[in-house]
Amino acid sequence: MSYQVLARKYRPGHFKAMEGQGHVLQALINALDQNRLHHAYLFTGTRGVGKTTIARIFAKCLNCEQGVTSEPCGTCSSCVEISEGRSVDLIEVDAASRTGVDDMR
Repeated sequence: MSYQVLARKYRPGHFKAMEGQGHVLQALINALDQNRLHHAYLFTGTRGVGKTTIARIFAKCLNCEQGVTSEPCGTCSSCVEISEGRSVDLIEVDAASRTGVDDMR
């Protein structure tokens, strides 16, 4: 059995399971439900506020095989791959360690 940080072990998989950031979650849910999506989203803030968690849930919402929805199924291959961090369609950029212009290209 491998060790896993509690925050990663119990990371929410749906917007409804998120605590805090209600205004951000509602804006994303409305954008998904009304199909009014922008070409890019930038999540910023201090450490531990849920940037990565929200980004991963949002990625599942956009890539779910059931279609674009504010409630991803969590069981299709796309949702599972994103949850496990092995999706080839998703690139996470950690701005804390990758700060150069070439890193963003």
